[in-house]
Amino acid sequence: MKLFSLSALALSLGLFSNLALADVQVEGPIEYGVFAGAPIKDPQPGERILSRANQPIEQTQVVPARLGTKFGVRYQLTGKAETEQPLTLMYFTPGLVGPDGKRQDKIELQQKLVVGAPQDVMAFEFTEHHEVVPGDWQFMVFQGDRKLLEQRFTVR
Repeated sequence: MKLFSLSALALSLGLFSNLALADVQVEGPIEYGVFAGAPIKDPQPGERILSRANQPIEQTQVVPARLGTKFGVRYQLTGKAETEQPLTLMYFTPGLVGPDGKRQDKIELQQKLVVGAPQDVMAFEFTEHHEVVPGDWQFMVFQGDRKLLEQRFTVR
C-alpha cells in the first residue's frame, strides 16, 4: 500500500506541475509589415541601422525589394517564464543564394523568452544584395511543437 501511495503522489505532483506551467500565448493584435524609419539615401551592403524598440510598422504584406528594408512582426506574449522552452523563429524564403553559392530556403533561430519584455519582434532586414530576393516569404514562431503565429509577405 505504501508503494502505491508514493506512486500516486508522484503521479499527481507531476500532473499538477504540468498544469501549473503557463502556456505561452500571443495576446492582442499582431503588428506586421515594413518597419518605418528615415529613408537611407544610399544604403551600403552590410550596413545595419539601429532603431527604437517602438519603431512604427507600416501595415502591409507587400515589401519593397531594396537594401535597408526591414519587415516582420511585433507581438505580445503572455505566460512567459524563464523555465519555458525557447521560441523557434522560422523564416521561409524564396531561396537566398549566398556568396558561397549555397541556397538557403529556411532560416531557423532559437530565441530565449524574456520575461520582462512587453513585446517580441521577428524581423528581417535586407543588408546584403543576395538577400534581396523577390517572392513569397513566410515567418513562423513556434514554442516546441506549438505554432504561435504565422505571417506571409510578398517581396517585390
